[in-house]
Amino acid sequence: MIRPPVLHSDDKAVIVSPAGKIDSLMVDKAAAILCEWGLRVEVAPNALRQAGRFSGFVDQRLSDLQTAMDDPDVKLILCSRGGYGVVHLLDKLNFEGIKQFPKWLVGFSDITALHAVFQKNGIVSLHAPMAKHLAEEGSSDISVRFMKSVLFGSHLKYDLPAMRYDFLNRLGQSSGTLFGGNLSVFCSLLGTKYVNIPRKGILFIEDIGEEPYRVDRMIHQLKLAGVFDKINGLIVGQFTDYDEDDRMYASLNESIMTALREYTFPVCFDFPVGHAKHNFPMLMGERASLNVKKKQILFKQK
Repeated sequence: MIRPPVLHSDDKAVIVSPAGKIDSLMVDKAAAILCEWGLRVEVAPNALRQAGRFSGFVDQRLSDLQTAMDDPDVKLILCSRGGYGVVHLLDKLNFEGIKQFPKWLVGFSDITALHAVFQKNGIVSLHAPMAKHLAEEGSSDISVRFMKSVLFGSHLKYDLPAMRYDFLNRLGQSSGTLFGGNLSVFCSLLGTKYVNIPRKGILFIEDIGEEPYRVDRMIHQLKLAGVFDKINGLIVGQFTDYDEDDRMYASLNESIMTALREYTFPVCFDFPVGHAKHNFPMLMGERASLNVKKKQILFKQK
């Protein structure tokens, strides 16, 4: 895997919108924070456009992203938001430029599709907050501070207390390549050439607004596709904006654990990643170690 170089003062950053449209105020506030970090910030020409639910037509969104990927001076590509639309770009991207001049891609949610195709092409990227989070939470937010520290060269290390679903955790220690992201987006890529399931990797999942039966269906899709036969650990992040379904056999998280009953790899629930205030950065495609203890979760990446 190619890991982009750490950021330095005066490096060039570009904000792009490869999926949904976004309020210009959010982008302006995010750009101001990147400037506080000492970066030279540009907003891509089409990042603030609107075409229905999208931030411009396909060729406009593609042009911004491809230009940023190809520009040797760009060191950071911050996606302004997720939403929907990255799938339109996957078969049109060219990775020759970014392989020659590696740079950080940062985002989550629908950006999971970009993380997958970057990983497929051997490039490490960062699953982390985007413009809306930076604008609303500010530079002092813990997730934003972690994001900055990782981009500027600090090792990624989380020492967390076991959270509210600790009774579901399966204890154990594992290591492997980190992959995954938004569950519904990741599942939509299964069976395509744009996703790679690393053998003995660590999968993490999160989602927003998905009803429990749909999550159950996607978990079983992963199971039937053989994903759980290959992995070495599972991190269940934040599932938000949903109501429990009393017509299901159990709660959403309990249903996930039921589907994993026959496996032995460690599993932790309620990890601070996803559509929530605590959305801690994680290095996609990089090796990670996971240690799930009774009252503690340790996660590390160099």
